[in-house]
Amino acid sequence: MENEQARTIEVLQLAVRMEVEGKEFYQQASQKSSNKLAKELFQHLANEEDVHRKKFEEIYEALKRGQNWPDVEPPSEKGKRLKSLFAEATKALGSKIKVAESELEAIKIAMDMEIKSYNLYHSRSEESTLPVEKRFYETLAGEERGHHLALLDSYEYLRDPAGWFTKREHWSLDGA
Repeated sequence: MENEQARTIEVLQLAVRMEVEGKEFYQQASQKSSNKLAKELFQHLANEEDVHRKKFEEIYEALKRGQNWPDVEPPSEKGKRLKSLFAEATKALGSKIKVAESELEAIKIAMDMEIKSYNLYHSRSEESTLPVEKRFYETLAGEERGHHLALLDSYEYLRDPAGWFTKREHWSLDGA
């Protein structure tokens, strides 16, 4: 039981650090970005990381006081806001946009960060024997996966907008 408690605390501390570092990265990337879509995407993700950090800190403080894992409501955006942000931006920007290579590199780094977060939360959801903790980590893993997919979609769009539109609209040359 003591080992389980120590592992829980260790994962919470790691998660807080990851979320803080993620927020800092996204804020810097947003400030440096000259592309409207990338700027808004990074700022939105910075805000999400902050929400996650606060949830982890709330749980950590409760456990530190000797309480059981609190019934903290996990974040539940499920990528809805990211999807609408992306849809609005692609409509406004169209297929003739310019993006710096540094923005594409920042998105690749962000995708790696989201995968690491997903892996941590997913593995913790499988390790946990406490249903409320398991549900919390499953939800967070789903959010991190949604972040990764939004970043991947953004990367593909910014790298090749015309190709992205072709793929999304399923245009093809049928020879007719």
